[in-house]
Amino acid sequence: MRKSGPVEIVRPKDLREASSLVREGGMPLAGGTDVFVRVRKGLWDPPFLVYIGELPQLRGIEPREGGVEVGAAVTHAELLRSPLAAQLPVLRLALSTIGAPAIREMGTIGGNVANASPAGDSLIPLYLLEARVNLVGPEGERSLPMEDFILGPGKTALRPGEIIRSLWIPFPEGKPLPYFRKVGRRRALVIAVASLGALFWLRDGVVEKARLALGSVAPTVLRPREVEKALLGKPLDPGLLRPIADELSRLVNPISDIRATAAYRRRVAGNLLLDAAARLPRA
Repeated sequence: MRKSGPVEIVRPKDLREASSLVREGGMPLAGGTDVFVRVRKGLWDPPFLVYIGELPQLRGIEPREGGVEVGAAVTHAELLRSPLAAQLPVLRLALSTIGAPAIREMGTIGGNVANASPAGDSLIPLYLLEARVNLVGPEGERSLPMEDFILGPGKTALRPGEIIRSLWIPFPEGKPLPYFRKVGRRRALVIAVASLGALFWLRDGVVEKARLALGSVAPTVLRPREVEKALLGKPLDPGLLRPIADELSRLVNPISDIRATAAYRRRVAGNLLLDAAARLPRA
């Protein structure tokens, strides 16, 4: 537990002031669904919090050519309600599994990305959609692919004073079949012991293109590109995909913890691919 008393919350007037305060040691705060829990438990002890949840520059959901730009302080529920989310069905599938409705109303897309948890539900569709993270800081703005921004569990490429401004999420070409499922130890409010998101483009009943992203089976969300290539030309038939599912189980690099063993996570990773093949239409 914290011993130093309540933590101060500072409200900057704009992004420039917010960046300056973060560079001084403040921790960004938007929805607070993770920050407040970890501060109360004494896991984080920032000198002060910088509340950015209502800054207009972080609040928009704006259509752009070929995709959508989502402000970092947009909540999961706001994104789910947006008409633009209809063009990103795999994102909607994943966001709808995050916590309880109250958590989705408070938690933000930027906060989930900044946490850099390999179990983060929103990260899987963002990897699949090849999203980019737009940053702002003392040295100006820059943009990084998701895979370059997240470096490890809880580790990102944020520089001192930088804040996530928005996410650029491209619309996928064509109409790929979306899949998302996570496996946990309870039926509600699940923290995944393993999860899989996928996009499959089919032609004449076989896979023409595939993207896979797995959570909780490696230090970061995993894109198993070898398996994606192995799926090309194959029908979505669980019986025929068993060797590829076994290869996927061998490729993942999970840990054992209080929620599951590494061996169990490996088995689940492969079985999720077979589950996708069983659930999705084959034509």
